[in-house]
Amino acid sequence: MIKNFLFSFFFFFGIIIISIIFIPAFFLPQKIVLVGGKLMGSWSAFCLKFFLSTKIIIKGEENIITGKKFFIASSHQSMFETFFLQTIFNAPVFILKKELLIIPIFGWYLKKIGSISINRNKVTRENLDFFDQISGLVKTSDRPLIIFPQGTRVSPEDRSPFKKGAARIYEELDIPCQPIAINSGNVWPKKGLKKANLNIIISILKPIEVGLNREDFLKNLEDNIYSELDLIN
Repeated sequence: MIKNFLFSFFFFFGIIIISIIFIPAFFLPQKIVLVGGKLMGSWSAFCLKFFLSTKIIIKGEENIITGKKFFIASSHQSMFETFFLQTIFNAPVFILKKELLIIPIFGWYLKKIGSISINRNKVTRENLDFFDQISGLVKTSDRPLIIFPQGTRVSPEDRSPFKKGAARIYEELDIPCQPIAINSGNVWPKKGLKKANLNIIISILKPIEVGLNREDFLKNLEDNIYSELDLIN
């Protein structure tokens, strides 16, 4: 209980401090603000290691796509991957629920780094323009897009079907997909207490190249990520 309190207190305190420090950077070029994201990712890893004795293991770094555009599809069990993936990949762009953008300071940061928001509960003009936004981003930037095809944070044992939007992104962008399986929910669950003395494994899987139809891509992605989670959970 004490470890949970100390972790939560110092983690959120640190995130707030980093956000405040970078407030002036909101008026500077985007690349300066992106440094704050890497700091948040490093801070989350430090707090996990120091307060919960968590070991963070990265597997499959040799599978990281280089030299061409790609997007990332990651499992989503906790807040950890939202922060830590920024330390592995170069200035990734997140697709996230619109509600996060109204959080003071942190929401401003998400806007500044170019995050793409979507209203999950309504059909809006913004949602209809969603694929135009990501298509424009891919054409004009080398920053990889990160999506969470489960749609929200889930428990480690959850094996719900992936959202079909992931397959449409694959088809629309016509670029390779970098699948990632992360078992962070074992340590940092969506609900309940955090758990100490466990490992968080980030498993970077072999890319899914272009050329599949939507159904085959989604099945391939789902099978690869869930099979890996079965191994590392």
